[in-house]
Amino acid sequence: MKAVQVRSLTDIELIDLPVPEPGEGEILVRMKAVGLGGSDVTAWYVATKAPAVLGHETAGIVERVGSGVLGFLPGDRVFVHHHAPCGECRLCLRGDSVMCPDWKPTRLHPGGLAEFVRVEKSSVLRDTLKLPPEVGFDDAVLIEPVACGVKAVDRGEVARGDTVAVLGLGSNGILLGELCRHAGASFLVGSDPDPHRRKIAEMFGFDLVLDPAASDLGASIREATGGAGADADFVIPTVAAAATSGIAAAGPAGRVVFYSPVAPVTRWEIAPHDAYFRDLTLRFSYSCGPAETRRALGLIARGVIRAERLITHRLPLAQAAEGFRLAAEGGSVLKVLIEI
Repeated sequence: MKAVQVRSLTDIELIDLPVPEPGEGEILVRMKAVGLGGSDVTAWYVATKAPAVLGHETAGIVERVGSGVLGFLPGDRVFVHHHAPCGECRLCLRGDSVMCPDWKPTRLHPGGLAEFVRVEKSSVLRDTLKLPPEVGFDDAVLIEPVACGVKAVDRGEVARGDTVAVLGLGSNGILLGELCRHAGASFLVGSDPDPHRRKIAEMFGFDLVLDPAASDLGASIREATGGAGADADFVIPTVAAAATSGIAAAGPAGRVVFYSPVAPVTRWEIAPHDAYFRDLTLRFSYSCGPAETRRALGLIARGVIRAERLITHRLPLAQAAEGFRLAAEGGSVLKVLIEI
């Protein structure tokens, strides 16, 4: 079978691998579509995994099932999560499934960007979802990123009438905006230095879109809200200026959610005095678990999130290297889909 091996963001090759054989409790899935996410084109993050077959925003068709598999048959259309928790430890029971000791060691074999993928037993049991007829493969690849957004919106405690600021307006920022609006946000502010992405955010209904290079972002958001600031801020860029701007933009008792993986060498300098006396909550939101993927599928099935609005580029597996280049380019490129 064909698969895409990534050694670095400038060294990507289509290779041949044997088709995996599903073991007891496992399934073999013929991949049909894979989305490229932000972590797939983050150089330091890719370097921690390379060489590897990447791809974790997946949708496909069950090709074969291993012994003992219940609930799935060849021909079923599915989303498969690349990680799965045990569902029984104290972390799982309190809702922190991504911190389960079993979660990170699980993975797709060899990875989503391949013609066939072996799905481990724990993922089959806990986070493989059948797709309803109204959800196509292009919609299904959004389940994982939407689920990450669902978790982040929960952490931001977004409620009806809230003012929300989203710093970074790539596909994740647009998804967060859509999800916050669905949660009841009444005023949505976006920020991005790229004029193409600011324009996209306007098309998606952001009420105010700002260029962080043009003025003091925190001050601009406070001015736009009559001095109140944002009830919830979502910070996607990992540079120090974005982190401090997100904190500065938050209003009294505001919630600031840091959304992206941060390189180990990154350091932010924050002044806790003001944050303390404004009673801010600073949180990180890492990935998603089975509870969020099910909610994400429900939102997609109801048309709250639609792939046709987010996916700007579609390429075949053989052109995956070009897909990575486009996804890393940003600008008018919002979401890249690899079709298999």
